[in-house]
Amino acid sequence: MVEARWNGVLIASSDDTVVVEGNHYFPTASVDTTLLRASTTTTICPWKGTAHYYSLHAGGADNTDAAWYYPDPKEKAEAIRGRIAFWKGVKVG
Repeated sequence: MVEARWNGVLIASSDDTVVVEGNHYFPTASVDTTLLRASTTTTICPWKGTAHYYSLHAGGADNTDAAWYYPDPKEKAEAIRGRIAFWKGVKVG
């Protein structure tokens, strides 16, 4: 079971993550989406497509743009469609 935790709060837990470039992508259904806040941030990856971000609100604190996902990944990255990954101090393991 792989978990994502930040600020003492369990954000996601799944035994069905997809690892791409060292990042675990969790199925959206395994993420506590009540902790996510929409962000206007986007970035572009040449082979995955356009990433969109969420900020986390957990344990009374905010972590801006700490989660990302690809709503419409390119063909080579189709395995991460419907999945969310984390960074910025979120402990995944």
